[in-house]
Amino acid sequence: MSLIEIRQAAFRHSGSPVLTNVDFRIDSGEIVTVVGPNGSGKSTLLRGIIGALSPSQGSVVRAEGLRIGYVPQKLHIDPTLPMTVRRFLSLPEKVADDVAEQALERAGAGKLIDRQMAGLSGGQFQRVLLARALLSDPQLLILDEATQGLDQPGSAAFYRQIEDLRRSMGCAVLMVSHELHVVMAASDRVICLNGHICCEGAPEHVASAPEYRALFGSGTQGALALYRHEHNHTHGDGCGHEHDRQTEAAP
Repeated sequence: MSLIEIRQAAFRHSGSPVLTNVDFRIDSGEIVTVVGPNGSGKSTLLRGIIGALSPSQGSVVRAEGLRIGYVPQKLHIDPTLPMTVRRFLSLPEKVADDVAEQALERAGAGKLIDRQMAGLSGGQFQRVLLARALLSDPQLLILDEATQGLDQPGSAAFYRQIEDLRRSMGCAVLMVSHELHVVMAASDRVICLNGHICCEGAPEHVASAPEYRALFGSGTQGALALYRHEHNHTHGDGCGHEHDRQTEAAP
């Protein structure tokens, strides 16, 4: 079942075209990564998906009652403001203790509940943001450059957590990132944007596509397998691919 379906859509920003001729869908339970250079329309696409921006043509169709959890690129909290993780999860609306605790456990941050937000490391902070996104028990989890500022091992660990969430919660995941090696290894399907959809399909297919190489070079070819990942979904993307098991790269 498609949670989101965008049909022949165009999006504009301040009157200027940003994305054109977009056909895009997200199905239940799949992990989709959107990649593209700066200015390619990635953030615009996310805004269209969550309903913050209407298409100038075409349509965006969401499943009825769709629950979306969103993890932003960054969130600034005044470091002088005393606020525990538990308090943060109850802003702007109070949530029950058991709901907050479950969300933190799912995000791999269960021991942080009484910590001060200002005292968290970058990785801990992102996991708390992830926990906040999980409070609504989302059917679709969106991550917009959610690991900016983390080192590569931290990013890989974060995305392993996302894969575990997909498996345990059954949610679909849409990721936007510049960390091509990590996110492409974690994905069922990759969408390459540059004002339009240049190419899409399984990571192996996109990494070898001429359109992708024209934007990013061939550096990710052969470097997709950062950690073990079972591709257990098939998608009718017209690429004629088979999903392979990713094997863990040597350190």
